[in-house]
Amino acid sequence: MADFAATAGKTDDMTHANVKIVFPARHENRMAARAYALVMRWLVRLAALITVAILVFLIGYILVNGIPNLKPSLFEWTYNSDNVSLMPALINTILMTAFSLAIATPLGIFAAVWLVEYAKRGSKLVKVVRITTETLQGIPSIVYGLFGMLFFVMQLKWGYSLIAGAFTLAIMVLPVIMRTTEEALLAVPDSYREGSFGLGAGKLRTVFTIVLPSAMPGILSGVILATGRIVGETAALIYTASTVAAVPASVFSSTRTLATHMYLLSSEGLHINETYGTAVVLLILVLLINSLSSFIAGRLAKK
Repeated sequence: MADFAATAGKTDDMTHANVKIVFPARHENRMAARAYALVMRWLVRLAALITVAILVFLIGYILVNGIPNLKPSLFEWTYNSDNVSLMPALINTILMTAFSLAIATPLGIFAAVWLVEYAKRGSKLVKVVRITTETLQGIPSIVYGLFGMLFFVMQLKWGYSLIAGAFTLAIMVLPVIMRTTEEALLAVPDSYREGSFGLGAGKLRTVFTIVLPSAMPGILSGVILATGRIVGETAALIYTASTVAAVPASVFSSTRTLATHMYLLSSEGLHINETYGTAVVLLILVLLINSLSSFIAGRLAKK
């Protein structure tokens, strides 16, 4: 029995002696982590460099080909086949943008306020509205144009007009403003709301004096995106606003925006140089609108 016990003890000792746990070297882990970080850092830099290079190339190409073709005849008040003036289209673009934003911005903001502040969070209705909004963002603009022609132009008998194009574009950019506003409102901490309620403010007062001002930079970002889409739209406006190159006498007059003007000049193939000049003006207009919106957003954020 003593021999058996001694043998068993030796066996246990041998069993425990044969089990070895090998841990990876810390040095190898650090080297792999450093190599991975280095590769990812250079990939990010490469992606940023490619993006900036493409942007600089596009802007430079437009400026190099367009600035030499900016002539006084392009800015004459009346359009004809000789000067192909862009002035009526420039005025129409500003009017179309103003009307479209005046329609879409309040609707988008108030709809987002209802979704975030008043609707029950996580309800099926909110999910359906969000899915519908995201779906509307992906619909091609020519589909919106067809709807605008069938409903505003024919059904409501507005004809090919500034107001028909403005309402069509408002419907098109409404999902963008609505979703960006919703995300901006969700980003406002709940402590702001709770503090306002604790001071005795009501729901409506809290929304308009605390939540909306805090979310204003994000809301203006959505307005900037909507503005860019309005200014660059062509297909929807050809179906609803027509292509008349004249300053509208009323909201029911046919119009032509800068993007449509560029499309028609390039499709004719007779005024390619003037098309480049129009592209420069359109680029400057978009930059001015975006800069103004960013300036306003910055001022509001400081307040």
